[in-house]
Amino acid sequence: MSKRGRRVRDKWRSKDWYTIMAPKYFGNVELGAVPSDEAGKLVGRVVDATLYDITNDFAHQYLKMLFQVMSVEERTAKTIFKGHQYSRDYLRSLVRRRTTRVDKVLDISTKDGFAVRVAACAFTLNRVKTSQEAAIRRIMKSIVDEKAAILTFDQFAQEVVLGKIASDIYNEAKKVAPLRHVGIRKSKLISQPPSQMVAPAA
Repeated sequence: MSKRGRRVRDKWRSKDWYTIMAPKYFGNVELGAVPSDEAGKLVGRVVDATLYDITNDFAHQYLKMLFQVMSVEERTAKTIFKGHQYSRDYLRSLVRRRTTRVDKVLDISTKDGFAVRVAACAFTLNRVKTSQEAAIRRIMKSIVDEKAAILTFDQFAQEVVLGKIASDIYNEAKKVAPLRHVGIRKSKLISQPPSQMVAPAA
């Protein structure tokens, strides 16, 4: 038993700690540190954080973010935005009786060739007609497609996470029905241009 304990300690002692950094478009914020016995093994690894870790705003704890390690320089691991989602508790808190939830999932390609899946949602103040739901979904699609066509992935990720795209949807969709909340509840990076690809972690 003591030999086993020594082996575990020796294993940890042989590892180095690497600082995980958010990408430049999220402020190069330090996301934490992880141990590894080889720097190369970190490439491709996905780490999570919250928007609160980026903005230091306590109101942003509800939004979980994922980042994938792209490269390691000395003891610093650089990442790319991999996606985000609302916490389950926050999404549950948005649901109300006698209201309507409108969802739309879209697969888009940004100006620089990144494929992203986006899930938009809207919560109305009162129940609405099926025709109004359809109109809100059309607005969601129109705005997300328009943004994807003119924004790079870095810019698109910022506008998704920080609420700019949701705000644009809200401003148009409120003309169709009174709304309580509009947001991009989830996003996922599906594929990257070949020049941006990383090998999976071993």
